[in-house]
Amino acid sequence: MGLISDSDRKIIKEEFFSKLTEPVKIIGFTGRKNCQYCDQLKQLVQELSELSDKLSYEFFDFDSEEGKKMAEKYRIDRAPAVTVTRNGEDMGVRFFGLPAGHEFGAFLEDIVDVSNGETDLMPESKEELAKIGDDVRILVFVTPTCPYCPLAVRMAHKFAIESKKAGKGNVLGDMVEAVEYPEWADMYRVMAVPKIVIQVNGQDKVEFEGAYPEKMFVEKLLSAVE
Repeated sequence: MGLISDSDRKIIKEEFFSKLTEPVKIIGFTGRKNCQYCDQLKQLVQELSELSDKLSYEFFDFDSEEGKKMAEKYRIDRAPAVTVTRNGEDMGVRFFGLPAGHEFGAFLEDIVDVSNGETDLMPESKEELAKIGDDVRILVFVTPTCPYCPLAVRMAHKFAIESKKAGKGNVLGDMVEAVEYPEWADMYRVMAVPKIVIQVNGQDKVEFEGAYPEKMFVEKLLSAVE
């Protein structure tokens, strides 16, 4: 039985995938841990790939030698995970866990943005992102039933895309499904979602809860790198 209904398939093709310009390749990783929904993750990506000739995918065993090499290439440190690439080029757009529930829409929008290499961020936000020279990782802890979480996830992913567009590619935007990664969520005392953690050069710098508007989110990011 398919995960995507016929009516939803039609909407995805017409409203989302008709906007794709450059090929998108989803690189996925599954492993021995946290893999309760790995089969669904693979099936979801496969069904989406059937809706556009501009969308392809490849999955790797995170625990195999080949998988470890690919994970290092795409800066993936846990599985299950998928990264949305522009024809194999790392754009820093990653999902740790199944993008289900409200996150499914964010997943579709990210595919479109990655394909086009564009976001709708304000010009001043793009200018600030272009100045960041540090390695930044934005963790956004979510649950599938959280209606505000996709806003935070999308903002982190837009930051990553614009960083790449600026020729740096040193901002990573990570959706983390808290239920699938309980130890990770416990590490950051995730009591409410979205919970955002901004790391700079491997160090935790800023933590906050809530889906902040663009300007406030950028200010939080700048406070972390400064």
